[in-house]
Amino acid sequence: MTGRFSILGSWTTDLMRDLTTNFTQSLSLAYFDRAYTLLLMVLAGVVAAAYAVRVKLKGRVRYDRVDRQGGSALLSKGLMEMAYWSMQPVARLLVFFHVTPNRISWASLVFGLLAGACLAYGHFGFGAGFAAVSGFLDSLDGMVARLTGVSSDAGEILDATVDRYVEFFFVGGLVIYYREIPVLQILALLALIGSFMVSYSTAKAEALHIDPPKGSMRRPERAVYLTLGAALSPITIQMFETYRDFAVPVGHPMVMALGLVAVVANVSAVERLWAVAKIIRIREQDAAEAKRLEAIAALTASERTGHTPQVAPADHPANGR
Repeated sequence: MTGRFSILGSWTTDLMRDLTTNFTQSLSLAYFDRAYTLLLMVLAGVVAAAYAVRVKLKGRVRYDRVDRQGGSALLSKGLMEMAYWSMQPVARLLVFFHVTPNRISWASLVFGLLAGACLAYGHFGFGAGFAAVSGFLDSLDGMVARLTGVSSDAGEILDATVDRYVEFFFVGGLVIYYREIPVLQILALLALIGSFMVSYSTAKAEALHIDPPKGSMRRPERAVYLTLGAALSPITIQMFETYRDFAVPVGHPMVMALGLVAVVANVSAVERLWAVAKIIRIREQDAAEAKRLEAIAALTASERTGHTPQVAPADHPANGR
């Protein structure tokens, strides 16, 4: 009997120790999760304050790339100028140490993968931190390429490819995390397809030598809102999700960011593709009209000279069949 109580007491002691250890580790991770969020907020505040002083003393900073991209209702041109201004010293430092743009792109991919892995386990603060670094590097690779004069089509392809993978890692991590909440899984998948379709519409327009239509939820906007949603989630989880209806904390800012991207990105993609198709139809109509006028001019010239123009039959090889 004494032996049984001894075994039971030992088992209870081990159980309590394991529970205490797990609880302590959980608290530690949650603490650092919120610490990453606060760190991001502090850094953003410092940059905003420094840029405000710069604007007050010398005015706004202009960049050709920002002027070409332009702002939108979701991300103003002023915020983009502030971000570019804050990254210039880092870009020059990387140039000084001979860090190549391709290395920066690969580093962005690695941090994007880390962000997705953290989000898959519900560590929103860590995920936001790694996603912020990945986005930071994504902007720096182009800056370094322009500063060193090594910009190339191959580099742009690598940059665009890394962007797609980083977005997939981020949203894919959320799809895994919300696996027990099908509605939120579907929302994340809608955000992912909307993101890809906006990028596809831009690439398709450029391939057809059409200026990409300006619209909302381009890559910088998606990165800002998704990262912000992840960064704010640890705070709201601590404040409002002590008692919850789901197996895992939802992270309401993250859900709102996903919803915003899912709706706006898909609407923007449809509008962009419609605009591209409209331009192509107009181009085809203009080409057909030019051919018609050319044929009329040739017929008129032949009538004046008394020669009948040679017109190839409909199934003749000269007609391109």
